[in-house]
Amino acid sequence: MIRHVLLCVTGLVVSSALLLQAQTKAAVTPATSLSAPEAVRTASGQNAMASGLTATDEFVIGPGDLLAINVWKETEISKVVPVRSDGRISLPLIGEIQASGATPKQLEAEVTKRLKDYVADPSVTVVVQEIHSQKVNVLGMVSHPGSFPLAKPMTVVDAIATAGGFRDFAKQKNIYVLHKDANGKQSRVSVNYRDVIKGLHPEQNIELQSGDTVVVP
Repeated sequence: MIRHVLLCVTGLVVSSALLLQAQTKAAVTPATSLSAPEAVRTASGQNAMASGLTATDEFVIGPGDLLAINVWKETEISKVVPVRSDGRISLPLIGEIQASGATPKQLEAEVTKRLKDYVADPSVTVVVQEIHSQKVNVLGMVSHPGSFPLAKPMTVVDAIATAGGFRDFAKQKNIYVLHKDANGKQSRVSVNYRDVIKGLHPEQNIELQSGDTVVVP
């Protein structure tokens, strides 16, 4: 009788241990897993979104910008090239082409047109890898003063956020923007940040142009 009871108890203990092991394994096993390429693509997408500096389709290419020209299945033609000071780039087969003043989509169309004499149905993509032609400056009492790429429309509030926000004792009511027009004449626009974020003077939150400088006293 005692032996029979001991066998039953032993069986219950073993069964409980096996059940606990199965539950633990199920808890630590992820519901789904990504293949290596999918994981890389996901990480790349998240990094691109986090940077916030990707050039938009309306971005106008200028001297100094670094362009990645990719022609599908044509590795000899695909290149990463800088835009020279004269606004042109050089590519195999088609030679020199004007890049400055065009958007990435417009440059894609022009490269595709010229390649049709050499490549059957060329598929071209143009990506602005680095922006050096269009920048704004944020100076003074911000966390990270310096020059920042103007990859997409940017207001005064956007620029301050890009520079990491205000440092202690920044005079948020006395911000100003220095701007030069096409004739080289400099103007100064006052910005009361406190009023702008309260919606009192939204017109002060101007859209910045390349070369503008935001000064936070």
